[in-house]
Amino acid sequence: MAEHGDVRIQYTLASFLDDRLGGTGSKKAVNALRAALEADRFTEYHKVLYANQPEEAVDGYTDAYLLELAEQVPGLRSPGFDSAVKTMKYRSFVEASEGAHELAADGTPTAYINDKRIPEANSGLLYDGELLHQVVREVRRDPDGWRAFEF
Repeated sequence: MAEHGDVRIQYTLASFLDDRLGGTGSKKAVNALRAALEADRFTEYHKVLYANQPEEAVDGYTDAYLLELAEQVPGLRSPGFDSAVKTMKYRSFVEASEGAHELAADGTPTAYINDKRIPEANSGLLYDGELLHQVVREVRRDPDGWRAFEF
């Protein structure tokens, strides 16, 4: 839906697991995603990372693993991308994004429709493509009526 302009997605990338578990993998993944954005491959790389994420208790996003996964995204690997991953080039972005996540006090994922947060009890619609399409169609029909939609 985002690719067709039906919805707008705004990511606030969180790395709180590192502080909680004493690792660095989440920060490395956020940094690598920022590098992918620079290469205009964010969406593709995000899909690959999401599909291959390690268990939360494992600090699995190493530089080597992030670069290996980047091989699955045509045109992503380059000397600049590789250097950004290895040197944490976007460390300040990683810190700012985590700060924004903490200030928002939202869970992951969190979604809003027309600046109104989808109640946490209904956040499962984000994992149900058909239901999400129905909600988007309802929002188009009645921008405020979605709140009465049966999730």
